[in-house]
Amino acid sequence: MTIDRRRLIAGGAALAGASTLAACDEATRERLQARLNPTRTGGDTPAPSTDAPTAAAAPEATDSAVSETVRMPAQPWTYEAFVAAMAASERPSSLSRAQFDAIQSRKPAALQRIKSYLDGKFGAADPRVVQAFESVPRDFYHYAYAAQDSTAYQAYEANPKPWAIGHGSVLSDYLGQAYMTQLAEPKPTDVTLEIGTGSGFQSSLLSRIVRDSYTIEIIQPVGHAVSKIFKPLGYDNVHARVGDGYFGWPEVEDGFDTIMLTCVAQYAPPELFRQLKPGGKLIIPIGQPFRRGQVLYVYTKDADGRVRSRRDVGVFFIPMTGAMQNRPRPQGASSGG
Repeated sequence: MTIDRRRLIAGGAALAGASTLAACDEATRERLQARLNPTRTGGDTPAPSTDAPTAAAAPEATDSAVSETVRMPAQPWTYEAFVAAMAASERPSSLSRAQFDAIQSRKPAALQRIKSYLDGKFGAADPRVVQAFESVPRDFYHYAYAAQDSTAYQAYEANPKPWAIGHGSVLSDYLGQAYMTQLAEPKPTDVTLEIGTGSGFQSSLLSRIVRDSYTIEIIQPVGHAVSKIFKPLGYDNVHARVGDGYFGWPEVEDGFDTIMLTCVAQYAPPELFRQLKPGGKLIIPIGQPFRRGQVLYVYTKDADGRVRSRRDVGVFFIPMTGAMQNRPRPQGASSGG
């Protein structure tokens, strides 16, 4: 199984022997480019602030219990459980029982597709990553937030691709999410931070393996709505907030073992390095918004605080907005290499 199919968007200059991960379909890219193009000038749009956002008080950072095994659901994922969880997350759904059953019938093949893909990319799939995919009901995350209706019928598609969820956000294809999850090498004692919550699926995957999974979303209607979806599933170690991920989550005083961006940045925000633990890993797509040639970089911080980087694969993600687009680039900020 490879991911450089026609269904995925080419990620610019391909790296030797590497495939391309995509987290944005062409239609979403075009809509976003028209709305968010950072080179746009004039018009009636007020100039964005270059100051750090004055966000609402962040949820208090508390340590969750460590689970040495992947957290599996206490109860079966049934149609009744789906309906109850959708209601508890305040998201209307018109999905029928027959549609739900059809979705579940596709899940085993999708799990095998993920395992085969990770076997090919890493030599062997991490069993914890595959178990996390088994644990998290992906259909629950397929939702059209602007239209206010479930799109769960799309889940576990045979040809994995990104799906628009409204307000310029997307649910990334599940092979790409599997790749980034295994790349992070999550451990039971880890604390992770995701920049770009989107549907909430990536942070949920991590939460089944790590101690605590933090996630930040800058798009307010998406961030507010998605923050309500974790509690109905019992995911009490997911901590979500609306804010600008450029500044990380400094209230988590001990920092993070992994920081993962699911949006493309033009450089690595310096504050994220400060919040990365010694031995930690920053996984970040770097490149220009809406341009080919984006590359996934992996930065690691040594025990002595020295940071090293390596190029991984070509990617195509929606852009990181906020301070990344309206602040002058800090002197010495890393753009890969």
